[in-house]
Amino acid sequence: MKKIVLFLVVVSVFCSLKIHSQNGFRFKNVKNKKQRISFTLVNNLIVIPVEINGKKLSFILDSGVSKTILFNIAKNDSVGLKNVEVLKLKGLGNGEPLQALLSKKNKVSVNKLVSTDEEVYVVLEDKFDLSARMGVTIHGILGYNLLRNYIVKINYKTKKIDFFNPKKFNYKKCKKCEVFPIRFYRKKPYINAQVQLDTIGTTLTDVKLLIDSGGSDAIWLFEGTKKNIKTPKRFFKDVLGEGLSGSIIGNRSRIPKIKLKSFEIENPTTSFLNEVSTKNARKFKARNGSLGAGILKRFTVWFDYPKRKLTLKKNSEFNKKFNYNMSGLYIVYDGKQLVKEKTTKRYVAKDNNQALNTNTSNSINYITNYRFKFKSSYKIKTVLINSPAAKAGIKAGDVIVKLNNNYVYKYSLNEIVEKLQEKENKLIKMVLERDGKKIKIQFKLKKRI
Repeated sequence: MKKIVLFLVVVSVFCSLKIHSQNGFRFKNVKNKKQRISFTLVNNLIVIPVEINGKKLSFILDSGVSKTILFNIAKNDSVGLKNVEVLKLKGLGNGEPLQALLSKKNKVSVNKLVSTDEEVYVVLEDKFDLSARMGVTIHGILGYNLLRNYIVKINYKTKKIDFFNPKKFNYKKCKKCEVFPIRFYRKKPYINAQVQLDTIGTTLTDVKLLIDSGGSDAIWLFEGTKKNIKTPKRFFKDVLGEGLSGSIIGNRSRIPKIKLKSFEIENPTTSFLNEVSTKNARKFKARNGSLGAGILKRFTVWFDYPKRKLTLKKNSEFNKKFNYNMSGLYIVYDGKQLVKEKTTKRYVAKDNNQALNTNTSNSINYITNYRFKFKSSYKIKTVLINSPAAKAGIKAGDVIVKLNNNYVYKYSLNEIVEKLQEKENKLIKMVLERDGKKIKIQFKLKKRI
């Protein structure tokens, strides 16, 4: 399922950087067999609490990155970084490399998992703006170093992650599980899968995919890496994500099937990317694309980096349909607005003589209070050409006041996006603010693929 995180996918390739040796995270107590942490699932992405040099932050757990990356640091979130040097980072996208800092020997903690010699890459220009696009504060992403020393069980349904000591862990027999060998390239995990690309026939194409828990889409396929990987006839052009080097542009469509051994997943939304936007990712010539969280969240997932294997077991989400945003709107968090709220309380005024006169009736009164609270504000970041929203006259920069007769601050960003992908022909009503004026607009959701 692809939600507003079309803009959030952070897939980075640090091809020009020297690989430094790090030991990764360890249990704070060496006798520990297991450590459990809770996470928040936002637009398919796993958000976990992280401490860097004692400062509490929020990070995305991203199996598709080999580095710990920090960005979106405001004054209130300042982190004391150590042993800093300046460098350039290059990743997916069409733009120039970004200036960044490399900070060494930092103490990074995830609950009782600790790394005392962590390298942190600090992106100085926050092109991702993840906090705005997710509606919650995000300070960075981390992946390989947190996963490398453990057997890691991710339960998307309970929103729990268990880290097991591989020397003390025994797998239970699981007839409903499938196990995949992992191949690593530049500290990133890849597995083999099969995809059915043609709606006529049942031919399957073998593909090697990056396991990318930090990408909210279901699957990305790189055009031209195999002769029959090309965009289907029904598609629409879309901004699929933001890489380190700019926007990632591609074609959004569907394929009939993806096959993960015995698991067959039908009609997933699929993004097709050309060579220009994936130039750096294609340095690993065996790679044909990415398997994202839109599919991973349909399983309980075990990452076993020490033994180089991935285990999947279906959960109750497995057969759910793959939806997408049918409005053409991409909405971002726009800070806080001061809202005046009215509260009315009902109370019963008792007669002072009630104890002496049981026939005395009580009077019902109401007290009205007003209070001011800061609530979330949302605005339109992008409007896709020829989309229902564009045809209705909505423009980038419009601020949303109401959605379907409710003030928009009553919703989270995730809830707003869910309303824009529920069903075709659903009527969407909006009150927008543009240049200080209120505008009423309505349109119906339309399928494009």
